[in-house]
Amino acid sequence: MPTNSLAVRSRTALAIVAVIMLVTSVWAASDEKVLRSFNGRDGYYPDVTLTFDASGNLYGTTSYGGGSVCNNSGCGMAFQLTPEAGGGWTEKVLHNFSNNGEDGYFPLGGLIFDGSGNLYGITVAGGTGSCDSFARGVGCGTVFQLRPVASGNWKETVLYSFNNDGADGEYPQAGLILDASGNLYGTTVAGGAEGSGTVFELTNKAGKWEETILYSFNNNGNDGVYPDGGLTLGPSGDLYGTTYYGGPWNFGTVFELKSTTGGDWKERVLHSFNGSDGRAPEATLIFDALGNLYGTTQLGGGKSYGAVFELTPAAGGKWEETVLHSFADSDQDGSSPEASLVFDGSGNLYGTTVGGGAGGCLEGTGCGTVFELTPAAGGGWSTKVLYSFKDNGKDGIYPQAGLITDASGNLFGTTSGGGGNSACQDQCGTIFEIRP
Repeated sequence: MPTNSLAVRSRTALAIVAVIMLVTSVWAASDEKVLRSFNGRDGYYPDVTLTFDASGNLYGTTSYGGGSVCNNSGCGMAFQLTPEAGGGWTEKVLHNFSNNGEDGYFPLGGLIFDGSGNLYGITVAGGTGSCDSFARGVGCGTVFQLRPVASGNWKETVLYSFNNDGADGEYPQAGLILDASGNLYGTTVAGGAEGSGTVFELTNKAGKWEETILYSFNNNGNDGVYPDGGLTLGPSGDLYGTTYYGGPWNFGTVFELKSTTGGDWKERVLHSFNGSDGRAPEATLIFDALGNLYGTTQLGGGKSYGAVFELTPAAGGKWEETVLHSFADSDQDGSSPEASLVFDGSGNLYGTTVGGGAGGCLEGTGCGTVFELTPAAGGGWSTKVLYSFKDNGKDGIYPQAGLITDASGNLFGTTSGGGGNSACQDQCGTIFEIRP
């Protein structure tokens, strides 16, 4: 499994009973505000892109922590953050995941809403399936729904448990997407007919969710392998995504899945990374208004610390890649971007890097950054570090997930470590806001 897999990401923590906490916001710098520092009892390691509802509440998951114990750590939880009139935020635990043989655990990928106010997400482990190749026989992962019920509570339902049957996928690690008909789409990093990961669809048929494997990746030297990122729905209903490995150089690919008239889906590799233009993409892609795709690679690029790239449709159905920025891992630049990008209304791009910046972590290595890319008048893009995270006992460190924006252009995100609580290795993680 790649270095970013759940087994390597694991943190060891004491399992403590989950509680709901009232949190006072803390200014970590003039332009950054820590909205929440997790403490282990209410979850830790929030490696997800957040989601807003119409009332301005934030939703997400933590991979570990909470009220149940899984493999010597908490099983993870789903949470809501509600803004207070005085400027603080109140956290509410919506669900504590459990290793009970049915529920999923270790949620990754964040949450999405449907039109009825229900939330959907995935867990990388748990469920009724059994996958002996991972973490000593734990379940193969699940897709779940959180539905608001009376008294402000939420009810969790496991919609699907992945299984090790030689065709189904195993271990989903990225968030889901929803189409206009209410169908769910996602990826698994393993499993499928070739054992190299899948793209799947879940369809609600009379209250029962049925899975269809749309594509199984093939480790044949050309196809992608290990689809670690989420999917993007194109303007014509096609699906786009990335694979961490695969292609002629085994440095990852960008792929398209197109629905055919017979109901099948056909895959096409749009781009194979060669190292100098990026390596190991694991972020969900985004479109601009002209139909160009944008993403990040964790490694590679001109300075070997990751890159931001653009793919533009060209004649003959081809796609041309342009590297917009290669990260340098310095005080003035980030390194190792793992997450997707987000546009503002002016066409600027924003993202996070796990390392780099002016903070000090791991014997001088930076603690991560929030960056901005601005299109230049004569072509090209200029890059600016908006914020460098600091290992000062209050600020977050190591942002691994993407950002979201509010109506005022403020940026919200998570850090997998840091914060004011030392109950977890590298602290327990934070939720932050940045006002550019």
